Formats: sequence, C-alpha cells, structure tokens
Amino acid sequence: MLPFWFVILTFISQPVTSIDVISSSCPERCGDVLVPYPFGINFTSGISNPYNCALNKHFILTCNVSDDPPTLFFGENMPIHNISIEEGTISVRIESANNCYNETGITYNFSQYIRMKGGRPVRFSDTRNKFTVVGCDTLALMEDDEETFGSGCISMCDSNVTLEGSCSGRGCCQTPLPRNLTTINIHLSSLYNHSRVWQFKPCEFAFLADERTFNFSNLQLSSYPYSLETKEYFTTDVVIEWAVREETCEEAKSTSNADKKYACGPNTDCIYSENVGGYRCNCTDGFTGNPYLPQGCQDIDECKEPDRYKCDGTCKNTYGNYTCSCPLGMRGDGKVGCQGFRITTIAAIVGGVASIMVIAFLIIILYKRRRNERNFLKNGGLLLKHQRVRIFTEAELVKATKNYDQSLLLGEGGFGYVYKGVLADNTQVAVKKPKDKDKTQINQEFQQELGIVSQVNHRNVVKVLGLCLETNVPLLVYEFISHGTLSQHIHYNRSKILATWKNRLRVAAETALALDYLHSLADPPIIHGDVKSSTRIQGTIGYLDPEYLMTGNLTEKSDVYSFGVVLVELLTGEKPNSSARSGEKSNIIQYFLSSLENNELSRILCFDVASETEMEEIEVFAELAKQCVRVSGMKRPTMKQVSEELGRLRKLHERSGDYHQNSEETEHLLGQSSYRSIDIGTAKLNQQEVLSLTTFDVEYSTGSI
Repeated sequence: MLPFWFVILTFISQPVTSIDVISSSCPERCGDVLVPYPFGINFTSGISNPYNCALNKHFILTCNVSDDPPTLFFGENMPIHNISIEEGTISVRIESANNCYNETGITYNFSQYIRMKGGRPVRFSDTRNKFTVVGCDTLALMEDDEETFGSGCISMCDSNVTLEGSCSGRGCCQTPLPRNLTTINIHLSSLYNHSRVWQFKPCEFAFLADERTFNFSNLQLSSYPYSLETKEYFTTDVVIEWAVREETCEEAKSTSNADKKYACGPNTDCIYSENVGGYRCNCTDGFTGNPYLPQGCQDIDECKEPDRYKCDGTCKNTYGNYTCSCPLGMRGDGKVGCQGFRITTIAAIVGGVASIMVIAFLIIILYKRRRNERNFLKNGGLLLKHQRVRIFTEAELVKATKNYDQSLLLGEGGFGYVYKGVLADNTQVAVKKPKDKDKTQINQEFQQELGIVSQVNHRNVVKVLGLCLETNVPLLVYEFISHGTLSQHIHYNRSKILATWKNRLRVAAETALALDYLHSLADPPIIHGDVKSSTRIQGTIGYLDPEYLMTGNLTEKSDVYSFGVVLVELLTGEKPNSSARSGEKSNIIQYFLSSLENNELSRILCFDVASETEMEEIEVFAELAKQCVRVSGMKRPTMKQVSEELGRLRKLHERSGDYHQNSEETEHLLGQSSYRSIDIGTAKLNQQEVLSLTTFDVEYSTGSI
C-alpha cells in the first residue's frame, strides 16, 4: 500500500444561526481575498467573533494572520484565492500527487486523498475541474470513499516532451469528474518502474486543475514538480462549488423552520445546482449586489452606464430595467437602434387655443409622414430610390387622377384598376391602383426584379415611368398610350390601320423585334410569359403553350408559341378560343393548320389581298406561324429567327411595291406609339412573375401583346 497524505475539506464546526442584519463591523478581507457574506472570517488571533458575520457554521473560513500576507484557508491546508457569489464557487490551491525515480527505483511518492465532511453543501466542480496526469509510463487512478466510481488514465511517451498550452495525449492525459463528488483518492504507479525512461523523465504527477486557469506550457517532464529540500510541492487551482443548503428552491421557499430560513433576499433568483444538490442565490437581471443580504440586490441605473447598456435615444431608468425612446421623428427600439429622420428643430408653440391647434396640426402631419415613411421603407424605398425609376408621392398621383375619379378609369383586370392621369408638367400617364384584396407587402424579389425591368428600354415596349411607395401597396405609373389594343383593332373597330397586308406585316415584324430584345438583349434575359393581343388577365386560354400546360416549365419557346397564335389571329381575324367559321368544334389553331394542309389559306384571310405577290408573302408568313405553334417547343424557331424572317419578309414587300406612296397618310393612321407592342408590365424574370407590375388586365396600351 502506497503511503498517502490527506486534506479534509470542511468548515469549523461551531453553532451559528441565520441572521437578518449583518454587523458593519464584520471583516470583509483576509489578506488579498475578499470574503463576502454569507461567508464569515475566523481570525487565528481571535480578534473577531465570526458567528454573527456568517449565514451559518458551514460558511466560516479561517484567516491565518501569521502569514505575510494573511492567508485564508478552506479546511486545514487549502489556501483560498477567490470566492465568487455569482458562480457559487471557491477557488483553492491543492498539491498534486507525485512519484519520482532514479536508476535504483522510486525515490519519493506522494498519493493524494481529499475528503469533504458529510453534510457540508460543497462539491468538487464537475464542469470546471479535470483530472490530469502528466508523465511517461504513468498510470493514475482516482476513486471515492464509497467506491461508487473509479476512473483514471495512462500517459505514455518515449522522448522528452514539452506540453505547449494543452494536454494533447502525448506525455499527458485527462478525464472528467462525475457530479456530486465529495472525496477523491488519487494513486500513481509506473508500468515499468521507470526503468526505461527515468533518466529524462524522473517524475510523474496527477492532480485536479481548473481548466480556465491551468497552463500546461509551464510544465517540463524532465524537471521535478517540487523541491525535495524545501518541500515546496507543485500545486494547482481547484474549483469547489457551494450551495446554501442541500435542498431544492421549492423546499427552501416553503421551509418554516427559523434555523433554515430562506437565504435569498429581495430582487433575487433561486438557482439549483445539480452538482451540489442544493440551492444558491443570484440578483435578478437589472439588479446588482449581494443576494444574501437583506437589501443586497439594488436597482442598476442603466442610464449611468452607457458603455454597458445601449440607448440611441432618451434613456429612462425603471425599477429593474430601463426604457429607451427614439428621438422625435424616428422609430424603433432605442436599445437596438432608431431609424428615420431626426427632427433637430421644433418650433416653439405659445399661447392658448392657437397653440393647441398648431400642435394638433403638427401631430397629424407627423402621423402621415411616419406612415408614409413606414410604407416607403417596407416597400423597398431605400433600394428602389437608387434605381432608374421615378418615385412619385401619393399626393402627386391623387392630384393627377382627380382622386381616382371614375370618369378617368381606363380599365380593370384581375390585379387592379388603371386610371388616366395628367401630371403637373402635363405629361399623360396611366396609374395602376391595386384592388383591396391584393394588399400584400412588396418583397425582396420584387425589388430586385423591378430594378431590372426599369432598365429595359425599347421603342416597342410600354415603359414603366415610376411608382409610389408611400401607400400600403405600391402604385405603378406607366406611359399613356391612347390607340387601343391590337385585339380591339382586329375584332371590334374594323381598323383602317389593319386594312392592308403591309400594316399587318409591320405590326408583326415590330412586335417580334421587341420580343427578340427581351429574349436576347435584356440583361438578364426576360421571358414574357403572357404574349397576346388583348389585355385580359394573365394566362388567357388559347395563347398558352401546351407544353407549358403539361410541364409547368415556362421557356422562351413558350413566348414563340403565343406569338405564333397572334400571327394566326392577324391572318384570320379570329379569336384563339373561338370556334372556326365552319361551325366545327375546333379552335382557331386547328382550323388554321387544316386550311394550310388543304391549300385553303386564301379562304380564311380576314383582309383583302392586293396582288399575287402579296399572297406569296402571306403564304410565307403563314408557314412561319405554323412553325411557331408546333406542339414540341424544341421544333419551334427562336424569337430571333422569327424576327429575322419577318424583317426579311417586310423588306421584300417594300421592294416589291411603292412603299413610300401615301406615307404621310399611313403615318397619321399608325402613329409612332401605335407599335409599342409589348407591355413590359407582365414580363417574367427568371421564370418568376414580377409582383404588382402586370398591366395586361387593363385596356389602354395600344398593340399590347
């Protein structure tokens, strides 16, 4: 049996009872160590009475005044260097277990036995301490008195080792402690009696150590961990957890026994320690001080500690907390940060009823401004104001539309209403106002896509002039085009513009140019997704790509199909979802393809053909339409190919006749704005619909396809 040395962890056992008032004469220090209540100090010189200065007998510590400086002890031989009320810990220094060897064998051995007397509310900390073994050819074991657990580790190495800041496993090993530990027996032994390694590693040792403070880089395996001559042993910091009593918070609060009075004062929280199996006290958030004193936890004035407690506005201390109000004109939580615009100057308001009226007026203005600011920020104003899009105020558009007068209503769609408006500079615009049911917040995707859409610039594309972000749902502002839709010219007006083949070809060619621009030149490329001659709600039957209906995948070839339907509509004058002229139950595409197959194209045309040359051009046009409406998207041409073919056909037509004859009359009928044939409002970017921008559900954009 190896000899052992033991330390008893206990307090001086004297009768002490709980007290309500702590004497101001109670000492608070022993040397350099602060000793807060519930602990008390028993000086070896007998100069004070500790029993009126501690919570009870378990909390009396001994101060040896003969040392220089005086030393505070926990038990008999463990110097204390820190006591923490907040963490419920005592940090002490304990010597390590050691074995040292020379060529003849062991020269000195020191095993460690640490015991806490039963009934004391103290335990070794299982979270702060680690059992550590340092050496080569070293086996260290630890167990408790009751033998309820046993553990240890082996440390091996075959050359001189320096531990650089941590225990890496070579020349050192570690293992954790279990909970609720009051005794530890530590024994060291060598597997080979150090016969192989004693010359360069003569000593081995095992110890408990606080992980926060222990530094492995101070250890050298080739040196002795103590001085044999002076018996200055190698020591480490060890953390001991303490509690007031070994009972739960609920049990403590319900105890009526005066000897076990609940120890926590006002403004405190009771904390249960699983390791100790007892409770201790802490000040509640917003309070600071000693939770064991009758009035120990005092309110923190957070406003006097700006470096610790943030406030970007006006700070006001409250009991246990504080408030922080943002400056006038700003909003948010001042503890986090205020947003908005600071109002640095507020006009002084003086005098009676007049003052009250002015203040009321300012309140109304401020309310509206803050409401508009909230909507502006919510709808992405900080991002959008840097894009190439005009930001209108709500007041501007209310005035332009005469407060959305019904006489200025241009049309209605699934998303909202469109009103004609006249701005202050006499510019005519179309203002889209969403319906009540569509009041959804603008999202980040909308902000990004609007930034892209606003940069599209093509003469055949209806332009987005700007938007208003001050309303709950943004208002869209478009250029105003007064000539009506292509559908109206084909089906309702018997339009003089479309009376000739030349103009129908021009409409088709310029519309194809715009779609080609969206597909090929826009950055990023844009899939329109709703090409048609009318401005009905998006997804009109008859224009939709059958491949899209089956797969749900929207592609550029979907636009090619829809454009092919429009070409058929230009030729036949029939609506895509109507029955054929023969009365058969087939749609216009089937009717058109059947007529081509039977060489009956001339029979289905809705306009007069001026010459045989024009008929040849129309046949080429019809064949192109046929290619566009093929069921398989892969077999359809691209929009660029369609545009180039229509451009070639148009040049051919110009060379075949007197293109410039009656040009002034033609321009008068057509008008430059008549061929703005793609409304960018319902374009889809990256196959995602641009939220709140659709304008196909209104009846104002000429040739909107």
